[in-house]
Amino acid sequence: MDYAPLDEVRKSLKVKWHRIPVPREKLLELSKRSDAQGWFQAGGFFGLFLLTGVVTWVFWSEKMWLLFALSLFAHGTVASFFGGAALHELGHGTVFRTKWLNKLFLYLLSIFSWHDPFEFNSSHTYHHRYTLHPDGDREVLLPLAPSFISPFMWQLFTIDLFSQPGRITVGKGGLLSTITITFLRAFGIVGSSESPANEWIKALHDDQPDQTYNWRFWPRFHILSHGLVIVVAIFTGWWVLPLLVTSATHTAPWLAYLIGMTQHCGLIDNTNDFRKSVRSIRLDPLSEFLYWRMNWHTEHHMYAGVPCYNLKALYREIADEMPEPRSLWGAWREMRDTWKRQQSDPDYAFDTPLPESAGFVGEDSSDELDSSIGDIAPRGLQ
Repeated sequence: MDYAPLDEVRKSLKVKWHRIPVPREKLLELSKRSDAQGWFQAGGFFGLFLLTGVVTWVFWSEKMWLLFALSLFAHGTVASFFGGAALHELGHGTVFRTKWLNKLFLYLLSIFSWHDPFEFNSSHTYHHRYTLHPDGDREVLLPLAPSFISPFMWQLFTIDLFSQPGRITVGKGGLLSTITITFLRAFGIVGSSESPANEWIKALHDDQPDQTYNWRFWPRFHILSHGLVIVVAIFTGWWVLPLLVTSATHTAPWLAYLIGMTQHCGLIDNTNDFRKSVRSIRLDPLSEFLYWRMNWHTEHHMYAGVPCYNLKALYREIADEMPEPRSLWGAWREMRDTWKRQQSDPDYAFDTPLPESAGFVGEDSSDELDSSIGDIAPRGLQ
């Protein structure tokens, strides 16, 4: 499908988002960023990553292979939340009150996860401004396949080497495709536009040429960083090092996949009501922490300037107007049932029922606080 250039889309596509009104004083309170909360979330998350890495190293050095395998599985499970959750929130710039702390953790975690924060921030700005309107948002293209095919599931519990079905198109997929794409991007090569992912990246690059240096710097930096890890491993015999660093975010990504797929899969696109295009789910405390509270995803889209640690409070504020959050099991059952029906009816999408108490939903206002998406927009999109 041919799409208009994104600079033309910004002029012609004006989505009047429906947002449940929140009193300005309350929204100001919910939008406050906290260094203490930021350290708990970002510091605690990175500390857990380091802890599982150290434990895995100890079991490896002691040749306790069963415990080594189990700890590596736990290490990968934590690390797999880097890109879709941790770096997403840090990219919004809402985790810490102190801006340089956001940047510090954003760039630090980006190294471990092969993440390009500049490319992602450009894509994600459009994702929030035009959520699931394909003319302006092709970060997520529906329908998504909530897949449980055997070869893919095997990768989810070991090392994901190849592309994962249903991931956002700006992502690089499995470890091998990530390495390949990183090398190509280092030389400014995107690939054929017949691939939806490549088409979207090319559209972003054409739209933001002032980001060209950053888009080439980060792939080259990743090649240098992870190449150094491999060189150290070869000369020291520490073959576990690349497993703990280079492939960590692609190891045992089962939980990140199960949770992350629930955001938009099976829902309605081209709507101006986030309750119809985004899904919130309830999680246990540990999974919610690993996912950086992004399970409250409808609330995040409705008021993206609210830090992740305040999203549950935001839900309580507007709960009477919101759909009941699904369980993880309920979300997957809903997604699978929708996918099965889409095989015979491609235009079908699940129409999320709203509570009987849902009344008028306010039109998008001109208030910057209401429409804030944090600090994620690159200079050319601010």
